[in-house]
Amino acid sequence: MAVLSAFPSLVAGKRAVATLSALAFSLALGTSAMAKGPDSVADVAAPLLDAVVNISTSQNVAGTRGIPVPDLPEGSPFQDFFDEFFSEQPGQEGAPRKVQSLGSGFVIDASGILITNNHVIEGADEIAANFNDGTKLIAEVVGRDEKTDIAVLKVTPTKPLTAVKFGSAETLRVGDWVMAIGNPFGLGGTLTVGIVSARNRDINSGPYDNFIQTDAAINRGNSGGPLFNMEGEVVGINTAIISPTGGSIGIGFAIPAETAQNVINQLREFGETRRGWLGVRIQEVTDEIAEGLAMTAAKGALVAGVTEKGPAEEAGILPGDVIVEFKGKPVDAMHELPRMVADEPIGEKVPVKVIRKGSEQEITVTLGRLEDAEKEMTALDTEETPEDVPPVPTTAGPLGLTLTDLTPEARAEYGIGADIKGVVVTDVAADSAAAEKRVRKGDVIVEIAQEPVASPDEVKTRIEELKKDGRKSALLLLANKDGDLRFVAVAIE
Repeated sequence: MAVLSAFPSLVAGKRAVATLSALAFSLALGTSAMAKGPDSVADVAAPLLDAVVNISTSQNVAGTRGIPVPDLPEGSPFQDFFDEFFSEQPGQEGAPRKVQSLGSGFVIDASGILITNNHVIEGADEIAANFNDGTKLIAEVVGRDEKTDIAVLKVTPTKPLTAVKFGSAETLRVGDWVMAIGNPFGLGGTLTVGIVSARNRDINSGPYDNFIQTDAAINRGNSGGPLFNMEGEVVGINTAIISPTGGSIGIGFAIPAETAQNVINQLREFGETRRGWLGVRIQEVTDEIAEGLAMTAAKGALVAGVTEKGPAEEAGILPGDVIVEFKGKPVDAMHELPRMVADEPIGEKVPVKVIRKGSEQEITVTLGRLEDAEKEMTALDTEETPEDVPPVPTTAGPLGLTLTDLTPEARAEYGIGADIKGVVVTDVAADSAAAEKRVRKGDVIVEIAQEPVASPDEVKTRIEELKKDGRKSALLLLANKDGDLRFVAVAIE
């Protein structure tokens, strides 16, 4: 009986193993199938094709001479002949010619609202939207934004247009399938498929970079076209590629839907953007700067300067503060803050958390309007340096720097404004750590480790104190001759 009772258990165990093996095989097949991607996107794409348009623009520009007029001696008998001959040649100066360009766009409102890139229509005298069914409609610009490279157009259709809806780019994951539809190289409606390669890419194209990166083929002419998810929702606007040849190498970028929608709504309502404004100049918090600020991790946006009478100054934010949270959202990197601020309504009271000299503080800021601030900003007049300025006495200092007091003579020699205080850098050793961090002759050291300095001796003292404290670098607050501030962490040699 013992053997018989054990046998069924053995059989059951073998069946269980067989069942698990079959399940594992099935899961492996499923994983393999998913890795290959969808069998087809035809059903998803079919209703979207009519909503994507080819944008063609034309611009009248002054002609240029194709053949230069030869230089002739004064009074030459051939002067009249050459003047007449070259004036009849095509492409002469003063003879306008028409330049055309192509891009993509898509319909978001059946009444005739289209979206494209600003660079597609910038400077155009005429804009036409060419639809999938052969219809061609002249488009007018509702509004455009250079900072995000978005433009809103309007056409007057004879019948309702096919429109698409925005989805969420925030829910996209790296590896999700996406498809692009556009007008590459003027070929007309072309669909390509790929995956999301990365999110929140900063490619240094503007202050609000947070692109979706995709390997879906995007080429010249795709600019302004939509990037769709597998539900047929627009999750991005294709806007840029990285390519040494001009063709796709699998690195394309799209503006996320959330970023685009906020701008589009403002352009439709006001014809212009109305962004929130904090009134700070910021820079990245590097590991060296974090160490100089006694921070445990390099994060946030370091305030290098505040605009006079701006929202930040009126709220009490100071140079040297590190903004680590804005309206309850963490600021992990510098480039995230401008986008957060811009998305907030003008006049909004926003809590801002900063780290100041090692401790956290929360400050409430009432946001201004960025566009108004930009209009008020004018270039500062630069003062000419007098020719006959007596030499300024200098003192050899630490960090490979030669320093001097900020005397009237030093201000005159380096053109330094009257409201700037600190110690002037008169020379930088070529092989020093300061030179590596681009400290320049004429810079003014305003603070060291967030403590003001007023003489070369004070600079030496502060550096010695930092050495005794075991600091590896000295955090310098530098001002240029116009008073623009920046933080630099210089290794203590």
